[in-house]
Amino acid sequence: MSTVLCVGGAVVDFVFRLDVLPKLPEKYGTEDADIVGGGIAANAAVAIARMGGEAVLGARLGDDNIGDMIVADLAREGVDVSHVTRTKGAKSSYSSVLVDADGERQIVNFRGAGLVLATDWFDSLDDLGAVLTDTRRVDAGVAALKLAHARGIPGILDGEAPIDPALMHAASHVALSMQGLRSLYPDDDIEDALLQITTDYACWACVTDGAEGVWFTDGTTPRHMAAIPITPIDTLGAGDVWHGIFALMLAEGMSAEDAIRHANGAAALKCLTKGGRTGAPSRAALTDFLKETQP
Repeated sequence: MSTVLCVGGAVVDFVFRLDVLPKLPEKYGTEDADIVGGGIAANAAVAIARMGGEAVLGARLGDDNIGDMIVADLAREGVDVSHVTRTKGAKSSYSSVLVDADGERQIVNFRGAGLVLATDWFDSLDDLGAVLTDTRRVDAGVAALKLAHARGIPGILDGEAPIDPALMHAASHVALSMQGLRSLYPDDDIEDALLQITTDYACWACVTDGAEGVWFTDGTTPRHMAAIPITPIDTLGAGDVWHGIFALMLAEGMSAEDAIRHANGAAALKCLTKGGRTGAPSRAALTDFLKETQP
């Protein structure tokens, strides 16, 4: 079993489904809503656990009811939450998520207050296969990526803006969203921007763009892998699932190209189920799906 350290956000998402996303300051109603666990790192950790990997979460929470909900839900999913930092008197993070009939979403996130993320336990982890961090807590992310470098294992950055350059310098693999890429290179061609990243930060790089697929670097050659065609029901958490499976596949020794293929499949399956990380697939489901959809 491969172990991945996931560092970053853990929240609760209050999800409301509407026909169309609101544009006016009015009251809106729905008869379709859920309360689901969320957060970039937490979602990735659940995706890893669903696939049979070992996910260790480094996240910061308060000692409040929201924090209790988050920890309990992750523990039920099989995520190791023994190192999650709970700070007395702090407020945990949560989000309001609006999802339209096409599966697109708007998110308002309360980042929390008074939260601290301890990192002094990172060195005690044994048998790590990879490290995955988001951009929310730079000092903790850099510490995790430096641990990966010291151990000679993949250190993956889930690149959502804002992105501190220190994280990119520390990562072996930079996996950006299109939003993340455009925050750094607003006018550059995608392929040119990726090659510039590999030069400036001495790393492998890719950018994910939902239904448009993934662009990635193969040495000095940029390449593209198409997304698996689907009609999405809910895109919430798809990018987080993508990064979790990508990290797990690298931890298991898979090539970056094959890891992308598996991550694309997992993200597509997630989009066919309502409720954020609820749709993260099992390994058997992903294997069957890839057999059905890949040539």
